[in-house]
Amino acid sequence: MKHNNEIPTSHFRKHWQNNVKTGFNQPAMKTRRRVARQKKAVKIFPRPTSGPLRPVVRAQTLEYNMKVRAGKGFTLEELKAAGIPKKLAPTIGITLDHRRKNRSLEGLQSNVQRLKTYKAKLVVFPRRSRKVKAGDSTPEELSNATQVQGDYMPIVREKTAMELVKVTADMKAFRAYDKIRLERTNKRHAGARAKRAADAEKEEKK
Repeated sequence: MKHNNEIPTSHFRKHWQNNVKTGFNQPAMKTRRRVARQKKAVKIFPRPTSGPLRPVVRAQTLEYNMKVRAGKGFTLEELKAAGIPKKLAPTIGITLDHRRKNRSLEGLQSNVQRLKTYKAKLVVFPRRSRKVKAGDSTPEELSNATQVQGDYMPIVREKTAMELVKVTADMKAFRAYDKIRLERTNKRHAGARAKRAADAEKEEKK
């Protein structure tokens, strides 16, 4: 190509403005989310704004199982131990997960206690104001009831206390690498040494 000629096949009609995302609507979206939360709170009144009660479960895999988090729902065994029928649980704000299984007694007991605490604080409104059924709260409790804002019965991660000890001379003299090598050697030769000792015992008996 020579001289100052026109550039052929120019592609300058991409409308790139339509493909660029900007953050200018962040303040408006913040207001929109807050208004949506307020509308949802009014819609689900008098239920807690954070939703139904969820169990405390351990995170999956060996890397994260020391952490606790909110699970999908309570097991049938936990509901039975707490004295709550499985058909009643969803109606009073308790989630249910029939697939989850209790692998430890400690986890079962903690979730059962969580359910009992929730049940003791629960205020059940009647479906019809003029028709009160068994299990519904008293008029005094209904008049004092308020909608819980934010997390209800939040999951608290307990920090284990560390025990501090003074470093002794024996600790300083201890060589961990040498100890590991010695134990590996003992494990490797354990069978041969046991066989040798058994043969020597047989020879002594003869």
